[in-house]
Amino acid sequence: MKEKIERYEKNILLEEIGKEGQEKLLNSKVAIIGCGGLGSVIAENLARAGIGEIRIVDRDYVEIDNLQRQILFDEEDAEKGMPKAVSAVEKLRKINSDVKFIPFVEDVNPLNIERIIKGVSAVADGTDNMETRFLINDACIKHNIPWVYGAVIGTEGMTMNVVPEKTACLRCLIKNVPPPGLLPTCDTSGVMNTAVNVIASLQSTELIKILTGKKFSREAIHFDVWRGMFTKIKVKKLPSCISCGKKIFEFLNGKYTDSTVLCGRNAVQINVDLKEKISFENLHDKLKNIGEVEFNEYMLRFRKDKYELVVFENGRTIIKGTGDKNLAKSLYARYIGL
Repeated sequence: MKEKIERYEKNILLEEIGKEGQEKLLNSKVAIIGCGGLGSVIAENLARAGIGEIRIVDRDYVEIDNLQRQILFDEEDAEKGMPKAVSAVEKLRKINSDVKFIPFVEDVNPLNIERIIKGVSAVADGTDNMETRFLINDACIKHNIPWVYGAVIGTEGMTMNVVPEKTACLRCLIKNVPPPGLLPTCDTSGVMNTAVNVIASLQSTELIKILTGKKFSREAIHFDVWRGMFTKIKVKKLPSCISCGKKIFEFLNGKYTDSTVLCGRNAVQINVDLKEKISFENLHDKLKNIGEVEFNEYMLRFRKDKYELVVFENGRTIIKGTGDKNLAKSLYARYIGL
């Protein structure tokens, strides 16, 4: 315990945390869903703070344009196309070997989210789409688990605590998924790395407050780093809210699509979850005379014309080179055909 006290001495000296608070952190478990810009900052902050167990969940792999804002990754990760969850855990274990890290190279969906968050003390949102956030909202309310929402676009971002039975939930703030094309994306607006760092740090701080049992923010927080504007937004808990009020969990019960347009990627993800793992060797043999194909223990990468298909062992596939869901499904059927 002496070594742990020395490691976390600066936390313990804070009257906001203290020795009792640090012990609570050491006994906490957090699931971070999405390990891109927000998730990688949150993961490092919580690892250094001494959270006992951190589950890193991400469906994607590292690419060169991630490095502008995703602080856990480097050029070697991008060159190898490492899964973000795996690469993040490798880096974090070097930062704090006392923490139990569990990587999940999975797309969060209604079939697996309850397994992923089972037994955690809190959930951190590092995702890039509203559909997954509504799913997190449903699952956390159902299981009475606090979670912290976060989103960034351009130079601004927002975060909000959702503590079941105590605060408003995401669907009190945003009742439904906005129609396609309404919200700005990384493709259309870009994203500033300092905005990511600020929002992720606010999320990390609120998580530490929740985990140590201290007073947390009951308002949504909006921040624009370029203009230096910080705004608190009161969100009323609605008895009529379909999720936290009526306890109707539409997204957890399967209100999601079989494909997702990925933010900032000109890519579509085909959501498949096969019962048996794909044989990359067999798929390689099937595709090798059609286009360029290579694989490692995590994924198979197939290039044909201007398209690239990245296939994971459960059949989930990211199709790069198009944002058209119908075309992506056609390419999946033509080349993968699972």
